[in-house]
Amino acid sequence: MKFGVVSFPGSNCDQDMIDTLRDGLGCETVALWHKDRDLKGVDMVVLPGGFSYGDYLRSGAIARFSPIMEEVLKHADRGGYVLGVCNGFQILTETQLVKGALLHNASHKFICKNVFLRPASSLSLMTADLNENKAYKIPIAHGEGRYFADEETLKLLNDQGQVMFRYCESDGSITDNANPNGAIQNIAGVCNAGRNVMGMMPHPERAADAQLLNTDGLDLFHSLLNHMVTA
Repeated sequence: MKFGVVSFPGSNCDQDMIDTLRDGLGCETVALWHKDRDLKGVDMVVLPGGFSYGDYLRSGAIARFSPIMEEVLKHADRGGYVLGVCNGFQILTETQLVKGALLHNASHKFICKNVFLRPASSLSLMTADLNENKAYKIPIAHGEGRYFADEETLKLLNDQGQVMFRYCESDGSITDNANPNGAIQNIAGVCNAGRNVMGMMPHPERAADAQLLNTDGLDLFHSLLNHMVTA
């Protein structure tokens, strides 16, 4: 399984993601530059966290027009895998590879802390092997992470099992208090209808090393690897 991690001007979690995929999981992983038009034969493109183009205009709004995104769109249309984390999720919503939008946190403050997630559906690659009753501790670090979609879109996402994660308490209960940014229905991650494109605000790559005293993120990556299919 071959991964490609895209670096945009302002990305700051690209190396973290490369280290997790290559060194932590033993996967072939290459770095991709935002001006590249060659995806180097990767099975999955990863759009990492950070502040692409300084978050000018709106998070992800300028990165959406980077040359490499033309190739990412073609890759996704062919059924290729794409994962967006934090700023990468914002870029995915800007391209509408996944439904919805990421708005300013309800507090209008940048939030950086550990949160808990509960799988909302077992139909996505990242949640297929997860325990639906377990709360997974995964860090967040964002200022525009409040997921929003209209009622029609929310119904569609829920009916089709496209909501991947919801923010929860440490015991797995879904509460308003567990929602760090005001996301509608506590949504922390969604996938597209084809389930080959996934976006989430929390950072599983920051919870994938025993030296960080948290390996919950590895469960998400292992599930992904177990269910990805190469051509």
